[in-house]
Order: sequence, then C-alpha cells, then structure tokens
Amino acid sequence: MLVLGANGRFGLAAAQAFCAAGWQVVAPLRRDPVAGMPAGVRVSTTRLEDTAQLAREAASAQVVVHAVNPVYTRWATELLPTARCGMDVAQRLGARLLLPGNVYNFGAAMPSLLREDTPQRATTRKGTLRIALEAELVQRSANGQLRATVIRAGDFFGGGSGNWFDLAIAKSLRAGRLVYPGPTDVPHAWAYLPDLARAFVAIANRPTGACAAFERFHFAGNTVTGDALLTGIAQAAESLGVRPASGWSRAGMPWRVIRLGGLAVPVWRELAEMAYLWHVPHALDGRALEAAVGLPAGTALPDALRQTLAALGYGRHRESITTAG
Repeated sequence: MLVLGANGRFGLAAAQAFCAAGWQVVAPLRRDPVAGMPAGVRVSTTRLEDTAQLAREAASAQVVVHAVNPVYTRWATELLPTARCGMDVAQRLGARLLLPGNVYNFGAAMPSLLREDTPQRATTRKGTLRIALEAELVQRSANGQLRATVIRAGDFFGGGSGNWFDLAIAKSLRAGRLVYPGPTDVPHAWAYLPDLARAFVAIANRPTGACAAFERFHFAGNTVTGDALLTGIAQAAESLGVRPASGWSRAGMPWRVIRLGGLAVPVWRELAEMAYLWHVPHALDGRALEAAVGLPAGTALPDALRQTLAALGYGRHRESITTAG
C-alpha cells in the first residue's frame, strides 16, 4: 500500500498502523523521514506529481492513503491539485483511495450530530474546497475510474505535533496555563490519531467485493466540551509529574486580535475563518463505520491524553513546575 504525505501527522499514524497490521508500506517523502517512521516503510523520493513513477514503485498496491494536507495559507492553490495526484496514482494502480475527511463541509449551521447523509452547506472557502474534492471522488467513482472511501473525523490529537492541541491548547502546559479556542461548555469532535489510523486499516482489510465504488464513513472519536478536555489534560499532565505550584490557569483565544491581525498575517486570517468550529456544538455519528468493520473500542480519553502528552515530551523525567504570577 502507498501512503502519500507520510511525514505529516495523520500520514505517519497511517504508516505506523498499516505496518503494525502487516501491510507493506511505500511512502514518497520530500525530506528525511520524521521520528517514528517504521523501519519497514520503503521510502521513495519521487515527487507527488510523478504519478506514473509512483505507480511503478508501488506496483500491486491495493490501497492508497491520501494524507497530503497543504499548509492553511496554500489550500486555495494546492488542495485540489495534490488530491488529484492521489486520485491519479490510485487510478493507475487500480487501488482504493482512502481519504481523511473533516467537518468543514457542513458549515456554521451544521447540526449537533453529523451523519454521512447530513447536507453539506459550507460557509467558508476551505469547506467549499473540501466539498469540491469529495464531489470529484464521487464523479470519478461513478465513471468507473476510481474506488474511494472518505473517513470523516474531528480535530486531530496525538501522533505528533502541529495541531490545535499542542500549538494552542497545551502550548504553555509547563507554565500551568491551558488555552481553549472557544466557550468551554460547547461539545467539540476530536480524533485520536492512532485510533483513526486503525479504522483506516480496518476499512482497507475488507474484501473488495464488500465495498461500494464510493463510500463515506464518520469516525466518532471523542466528543467532549472544552471544560472536560482541559480537565482531562490537567489530570493527564499531573499523572506524568507536571504539577503547577499555583494550580492550573485557563485562558481563551484572542479572536478579535487574530481577526484584525489577519489583515496583515495570512495564517491568522485563515485561522479566523474557521473560528466558528469552536462555537458550534458538533459530534460525528460513527455507527455506520462500526457496522461496516466492527471497530474495537477506541482508546479511553484519559489514556489518549496521557499518551499524547508523553509523545510531546512530558513525563520523561518527573517534573515540578511553578506557575508565574
């Protein structure tokens, strides 16, 4: 099988999960493998755009995981072209394309429980792009060119750095300060990456005849309020020896400043566009996915939070910290 974007958060988790399940994994990388890349992964330096060469290198692959995710400021120019490369190489191989989806498609008026047939009414540019991407998968599948499965999930945590969890919420953990981007009483959907990756393996392991040409599934993951998440992070941190002398403090995101700053800082503008996700309660209905593959129980949230913090470097040595002020 072929993992595109294996140096990214989900791509790495997918490479690890497929290797652990006994699959032979090929991963084209633009730079050296990140820490945690399984030794059994066959690394290639072929560019994503060279789909013919990628298909030769991954000859006989039955599955392509498209985990390429352009940086936020380049979605408009890169999201669809990179996705089409993934589609093209899957077509050349006659393989099923597996794509991690997100909740951007549903927009700011989304209902609190998202099902596979929930109407997609994006209210942002990124949501519109995600709808277009999935529409192309549907079209190619209907034309007999491609077989594809979208597994939609909430915000990622675990499996590395570079997301809301470590860049904002737990960024100042050693100072005893937790930051939450929205009201702390609103439920928000999260996906622990090792669990999500194992769901991809379960989907890939099904007999070909059991799969429709195009499928969508929702991964339930963990839906928790901000208060429950911050409480869980504090408890996980303390179990790893991180104990602020003055107790834990909480803060919110300065969205007004971020929006104003977005006039000059492109990435702030892109973040502000998606701020509604922290104010609109939402969860993913995972019953169809569970019915399709009989998923094992996911990692309990306290364990997932503890493992996430440990992977970020907390708990290697027992540490006691003092909160400023």
